Amino acid sequence: MKKFFEILDILIGTINKTMAVVGLSLGVLLAFVNVVLRYVFDMSLTWAGELTNYFFIWSALFGAAYGFKQGIHISVTLLLSTFPPFIGKLFVILANFITLIYLSVISYFGYQLVLMLIDFEELSVDLEVPMWIPHLVLPIAFALAAYRVAEKIYEIVKMDPKDVIKNNEHEIIIEEVVGNKGGNK
Repeated sequence: MKKFFEILDILIGTINKTMAVVGLSLGVLLAFVNVVLRYVFDMSLTWAGELTNYFFIWSALFGAAYGFKQGIHISVTLLLSTFPPFIGKLFVILANFITLIYLSVISYFGYQLVLMLIDFEELSVDLEVPMWIPHLVLPIAFALAAYRVAEKIYEIVKMDPKDVIKNNEHEIIIEEVVGNKGGNK
């Protein structure tokens, strides 16, 4: 079972990173090409603006999902150090559990939106593709982010309470600064 989750971890990480990088790269490239066409050749791709928006949206949402794995989302943890380590650990688990519920609900409603858009058979204005295609990002990216948060909850539950609080951003920064001063002697 452990091997399955290791493979799943690699697969989800690859999907998140790839979609974030490819979406951002294609969005920037398409916007650049359209600007060059507009100002140098006095012509424009009418569909480029819409597609660029979709690339950036997909990139941002998959990048955010990847951010949960890396622990790079903003969190205010300064007050946690005032509590005993066990209580601080409970607060971190609670915060992550609330995040998991939120991401799961958004993923579910994103799935419902995709089903509704399939029923409506609505097409995008410029690209003329079914609107459910660009909206697929909602259930997929939020489900992957929810998985990452569930994974984080599992890691925190297994962690020693003293280590949970020690992993706070401000303490890591202080350790880095103190470590760099000690290394310069």
